[in-house]
Amino acid sequence: MKTLFSCAVLGASLCVLAPAGAADKGTAAEAVAMTQKAIAYIKENGKEKAFAEFANPANATFHDRDLYVYVYDMKGVAVAHGVNPKMVGRDLLELRDGDGQYIVKRFIETASGPAGKGWVEYKWPNPVSKSVDLKAGYVERSGDLIVGSGIYK
Repeated sequence: MKTLFSCAVLGASLCVLAPAGAADKGTAAEAVAMTQKAIAYIKENGKEKAFAEFANPANATFHDRDLYVYVYDMKGVAVAHGVNPKMVGRDLLELRDGDGQYIVKRFIETASGPAGKGWVEYKWPNPVSKSVDLKAGYVERSGDLIVGSGIYK
């Protein structure tokens, strides 16, 4: 009985510890939800106001741990970026990650597909850890824009 109780306590403590580590990073569901909130915000408030809010680190709706919003036009120009304002206005169609994978081209391909949305994996600097990590970016087409957010793996 003592052993059974010890196993139960150990199991319960592991369950409590696991979510704490996971809470440091955004989840796939949270990235999808943030992207959809961003699309709704653009539609309700216009691009100018929305892009300013996506760039505002104090706006917790569009900045949560390692989650943030990015927006590209269908030609590959960054029109909003939650953590790197230097990217805005730049044509990033040819942007590749460290493994040579095209990032923005793959966003466009995914958002132009039949579903108009999906996931793209690539390596990208993590704003929290400051290391280059594997990232899965969720993108969704909204009119002439590709709106996304992503999770670090």
